[in-house]
Formats: sequence, C-alpha cells, structure tokens
Amino acid sequence: MPLAFSTLGCPHAPVSDVVDLAVRHGVDGVELRASDDGPVHVGLPQRGRDAVRRALEDRGLTALALDSYVRVRAPGDDRRLAADLDAHLDLAAQLGCTYLRIFPGGDPADLDGDARAAHRIAEAAAPARVRGIRLALETHDSRPRGHDVARILHEAGRLAASDESSLAAVWDVLHPWRAGEAPSATASALGRRLAYVQVKDSRPGPSGPLTTVGDGAVPLDDVVRAVDALGRGRHDVWWSLEWERAWHPELPDLEVALTGFRTWWDRLG
Repeated sequence: MPLAFSTLGCPHAPVSDVVDLAVRHGVDGVELRASDDGPVHVGLPQRGRDAVRRALEDRGLTALALDSYVRVRAPGDDRRLAADLDAHLDLAAQLGCTYLRIFPGGDPADLDGDARAAHRIAEAAAPARVRGIRLALETHDSRPRGHDVARILHEAGRLAASDESSLAAVWDVLHPWRAGEAPSATASALGRRLAYVQVKDSRPGPSGPLTTVGDGAVPLDDVVRAVDALGRGRHDVWWSLEWERAWHPELPDLEVALTGFRTWWDRLG
C-alpha cells in the first residue's frame, strides 16, 4: 500500500517535521519539492543533502521523487535547460529519489514545443539512467492529458533508444479530468510508463476550488479502477497526495488533508 505526499503541502517545514508527519499518518514515502524558498533545492550543500537522505532512511521512508520545476516544452537555450536538468538529477540521486518530476510548460499552441520537449528529455535519458533516476513528465499546464504526455514520451523514447527505460509519467489526476479526458483514457495512454498517481480533489469547473480528497468531484474511484485495469493493481502503484497549500495558503494544514487522504484510501479496501 505505497502512499506518499508532496511537500508542496508544507513548503517551509523542516525535513524533520515532514518525516514526523509521514510516520504519524502511516505514509510510506515523500515527494520532495525542489525550490529555492524551501529546505530542498539544487544549491543545498552536500552536508544538507546527506542529512535529508538520512532523515528519510532512518524512519524507513522512500524518497519517491524530487519535484522540479523544469519545463521541457518552454522555449529557451537547450544547454541551459540541460544544465538545470543535470543539477536536479544530481540532487535527486544524492537524496535517494526514484524519480525526477518535470513539467511540460510553454505555450499550448507552440507547434514546436512537443518536439523540443522530446529532444530535451531524450538527451537527459542517459544521464538519468546512469544515476538510477527516471524522468517523470507530469500531466500538467500546457499538456494536461495523458494522451499529450504519452505522445511526447513516445517520441523521446524513440530518440533515446537504449535509454528509453529512464522515461516515465506522473498522473496528476486533476488536470486530465479538467481537460475532459476520462480516467480510463488517461490510464490507457500512460500505460507502462505510469510512475505514480498524484491525488487531489476539487469542486466542478475549470477553476473549481480544491477540497480534501473524497469531498470534491474528481472521479477518484474511477482513477483507481483504471489503474487496476492496467494489470498492475492499485497496491503496486504509488499514490501521492499533492496538497497545494504553497499556492493556496487559505487551505487547511496538510495534517487535515492527510487525514482525508487516508480515510479515502482505507475506504477502498
């Protein structure tokens, strides 16, 4: 029953508090947000990196992912973006993470964006593989649907050839649903590349306010059934609560959201 949460829900909390929160709620892993305004970032010295990894390992927690804000579809200098990716890969490896989360980014209407993203991801596939990290492109911003992300990853995999196994996808359940893609279609599109599911809930509508898990309109039970239909089973896939308190400080504490998350999950049996 691999459950996790993102530190987006407690953006300034020291890692010791994050670990205590995970243990208290019976959570198995953590997505570590990489941001200059938080405790984990690419400028973190080696001593700090070692301390973060040790804090997680000492409590038996998995560093599921390093959540970067690298946007691979966005225009800009390829070498600069590659250097940014490399710095995040180094950090992810030293923290013991399984995945490095990346965003599509850029203008949805940019006709060159997908090819740009595929090329950049393919170039980073070998450095990721050498470090034991998988690059995980999220259903987000300019490419919210599983179909969109799968198309980019398919082309990146073709370009990366033998390093294709380094490529994966994060299913943020909110964005495909808001874009009109059914959970069964998202799951089918991502297929074997599905790294983990980011769980959240909201009221209906394109800008419906966020709610605790199970109190909104996102068809979360359909998401679970869609993952089951892939043949992997819900207990073989990570489910990670992404509570957006960093962007919406009016939301209740992460502690409240985790209680709702566990209640929803336990109801599934």
